[in-house]
Amino acid sequence: MIVLAVVSASVAHSQDLAASEEARAKLSQAVEKDRRELTGSVQDLVRIKSIKGEPQPGAPFGQGPAHALVKALNIATELGFNATNMDGYIGYAEYGQGESYVGVLAHLDVVPEGDGWTYPPYAAEIHQGRIYGRGAVDDKGPAMASLYGLKALKDSGLPISKRVRIIFGTTEETGIDDVVYYLQHEKTPVAGFTPDSHFPVVYAEKGSANFRLIQDLTNMSAGIRVLSIQGGTASNSVPDEASAEISTGDTVHLIKSCQSFASSTGYQLTAEEKGGNVLVNSKGLGAHGSEPEKGKNAAMQLLAFLGTLGLGKSDLAKAIEFFNSRVGMETDGKSFGVAMRDNISGNLTFNVGKINATLDKIVFDLNLRYPVTYKLDDIMKPFNRTIAGTGFSLEVTRNQNPLYFPMDSLLVRTLLKVYNDQTGQNGKPLAVGGRTYASLMPNMVGFGPIFPNQPMREHKPDEYISVDEMVLIAKIYAQAIYELAK
Repeated sequence: MIVLAVVSASVAHSQDLAASEEARAKLSQAVEKDRRELTGSVQDLVRIKSIKGEPQPGAPFGQGPAHALVKALNIATELGFNATNMDGYIGYAEYGQGESYVGVLAHLDVVPEGDGWTYPPYAAEIHQGRIYGRGAVDDKGPAMASLYGLKALKDSGLPISKRVRIIFGTTEETGIDDVVYYLQHEKTPVAGFTPDSHFPVVYAEKGSANFRLIQDLTNMSAGIRVLSIQGGTASNSVPDEASAEISTGDTVHLIKSCQSFASSTGYQLTAEEKGGNVLVNSKGLGAHGSEPEKGKNAAMQLLAFLGTLGLGKSDLAKAIEFFNSRVGMETDGKSFGVAMRDNISGNLTFNVGKINATLDKIVFDLNLRYPVTYKLDDIMKPFNRTIAGTGFSLEVTRNQNPLYFPMDSLLVRTLLKVYNDQTGQNGKPLAVGGRTYASLMPNMVGFGPIFPNQPMREHKPDEYISVDEMVLIAKIYAQAIYELAK
């Protein structure tokens, strides 16, 4: 009897493998058939400048995101799906029957294009097999790869027991209002993923907290005066440029001091006379706020120089000295007293993303990514101790709690197997510092589109997605959707 049971189990296992191989082949063939249409749909979306703008009726985040949402839903309708626009906040394409549903949460909004492009950022031109344009990989290409993955499932006729929704968000880059609106009106998915992260699969995302430190400047320096400081554009990016305008009675000496400081430190600092004042510029290396150690903070370089100018006992001098001594070029929060780590996600990261100073006020915007086994309160207590008595006031402008699924959870195991089956690799789940929609929508994890060892392309000039890569992503997503919904 034992022998028969073993044989029966072996036969059943072989049948399951054969069925799985057959399903994967059907889905891959269906995706391949739609290669040209998928490419065209991505180009259509990339051509829309979907940066957040002023709210208007039916367009709570401006015309750009609203236009992209309508376009995506029109594409979904043309592909044979039921499509729903939720008052311009967010929308979805749906397929299948059942009480519960599997969700894929993508976004259609983009960050500003910036400078330095070889190809027009909203032309969606194809060169060397790559679609170039803002949003190509973050996240319009993956959004369409998800939708066409679902179409492959529909065309294959494979049976599923749950509904599937491809959800199109419109404000991932600037907030969470779209997902909040969705959750106020809809049930949550029983499982799913966001195609806005990394392969093989992300099982843990650090918490992310934005802090704003503000100090009023009432006590001024009697000699050299710093009229303004500007650095950075967002708390979650390492500033690659910063500048300060300085009033001094000896511009030549100040310029020479800057040159000497740059030479001794290796910092890329320049100074020039402008309108009777001195303009000091700092060049660094930009990086994502989740990996500040990969950048070189231009704003903190600038503060290091300003700290040598002898600004007396002014409020600004005290603020600069505080940041130079408590942060400097560190990215782990050690001198600030908030260093922490765990074995799952590693060290806390500390990023000074923006500095804005006038004659009246100085403001620092910080982004801290904290390990998944900690809570915001674990940061707040030491943070408040460090700033006590400094004159800084503190605002917590945003917090996203950590996301964590055990590596042996069904969702993580399923997506990991799909990725390894499709690629022939032996990938392992990842813990990352970056944040995705997955932390906002219950029962979701990050799943692609960035493959291991690929360079960062999102938020940079000449952002692109390879057509071949995009087709492979669609095949992976088609199988993942099927495995979660069958």
